[in-house]
Amino acid sequence: MKFIVDSNVGRLARWLRIAGFDTLFINDLDDNRLVRIALQEGRVLLTKDTQILKRRVAATGRLKVLLVEGEEVKGQLRQVVKTFNLANEVKPFTLCLECNKPLVAKKKEDVEGQVPPYVFKTQTQYMQCPECRRVYWRGTHWERMSRELEDIVESA
Repeated sequence: MKFIVDSNVGRLARWLRIAGFDTLFINDLDDNRLVRIALQEGRVLLTKDTQILKRRVAATGRLKVLLVEGEEVKGQLRQVVKTFNLANEVKPFTLCLECNKPLVAKKKEDVEGQVPPYVFKTQTQYMQCPECRRVYWRGTHWERMSRELEDIVESA
């Protein structure tokens, strides 16, 4: 399942990417363009904008839209996972959090000089985005996000 996220729930995009869901987020897109991209790419539109739900394309079901509730991003993620029954579809840490591209496994020697020296000394597994070249590793932030994601999915 692919998503496009309105700017009023932009923080949700990052958590959907953490969970491994293809999520497009372009800040400051007008509603017409947002709807057009969602239709063209077969994406579910996630928004807090009730006006989008009133459009004919949404009312007829041609455009799949979820009205996101609440202000807390983890509750929003829980809502998405529950609504679309995605608990078994979660593939954590497979997409770049910045540009949404699939990550590629890298050997330790491939990332030398691209990560802090302590990280290079202490970590053995790395992933890299082929687009923006950002490097990821399983540090304490990864552990914390893994636990949070697991709790969200289990409670959905």
